[in-house]
Amino acid sequence: MSHRSLTTALTLYRGETLTLKEAATYSGVSPTKFATALRSRGIQVRDEDSAPIDQTAN
Repeated sequence: MSHRSLTTALTLYRGETLTLKEAATYSGVSPTKFATALRSRGIQVRDEDSAPIDQTAN
């Protein structure tokens, strides 16, 4: 995961261009790790993305 791809994915997620899974894939991390990155930056995980996530990915 590069800093640039994570930053871009966070921006696209916040702008509702990407879903959680799409943004995670874009940034090269699991959806769980991406959700953690969102929360650590004060970005709320959208309701449609708060379904249980496969913990075994990445």
